[in-house]
Amino acid sequence: MSAPVGRRVVLGVLALGAAGVAFGARIQSGLDNVLATVSSKDPTGLTGLLPGGGGFRFYSVASSIPHRSDTDYRLTVDGLVDRPATYTLADLKAMQQTRLVKDVQCVTGWRVPNTEFSGVLVRQLLDLAGVQAKGKAIKLTCFDGVYTESLTLDEARRGDVLVAYQMNGSPVTTAHGGPVRLYVAPMYFYKSAKWLSGITVTDQVEPGYWENYGYDVEAWVGRSNGRNDAPTSG
Repeated sequence: MSAPVGRRVVLGVLALGAAGVAFGARIQSGLDNVLATVSSKDPTGLTGLLPGGGGFRFYSVASSIPHRSDTDYRLTVDGLVDRPATYTLADLKAMQQTRLVKDVQCVTGWRVPNTEFSGVLVRQLLDLAGVQAKGKAIKLTCFDGVYTESLTLDEARRGDVLVAYQMNGSPVTTAHGGPVRLYVAPMYFYKSAKWLSGITVTDQVEPGYWENYGYDVEAWVGRSNGRNDAPTSG
């Protein structure tokens, strides 16, 4: 395990991050991955207070930020399906694309309005796989080796639940969970798993990482976790 970064380094990165916010999106984009990496090793918690590009905060439950190149990336769809499959990023980009522009709401309180995500509807992948009759939910796994999430099958088939590879018109960065992440527009952002690597159809909902620490499994914005935020999707 890597050693935690020191306070001086953290403060230096905070200053750099602030400069990115002040001087433009291109600089901020280049700093996002640095900030995310330092945040994962920050014992002070200070980096979690700094907005990343567009007002996002960076969170990771792993000890380091995982990386996959566009060519190395793979997404597996398996479990209670008739046709298990593994997709490359190129495979996903060749499918019908859906674009969503919705607010992002974190359960900790911050909100980023009018955020664009583009990619493939989860229901497209489920239809291609052929979900078996006993399939009732999906389990999402991530290539950080730690994070998991889940949705009921009905939730996963919504028209605002994406396997996303673009964000605000650009590829999803490593810091934001790229090259491919989940995006669940109507739910708190912890449901939108970063670094998505697997969709497994299961016979029941399996609570995800944060839900094992008390977060609601049914994480509808404004109707869960004791919060009353405005909805982010219909």
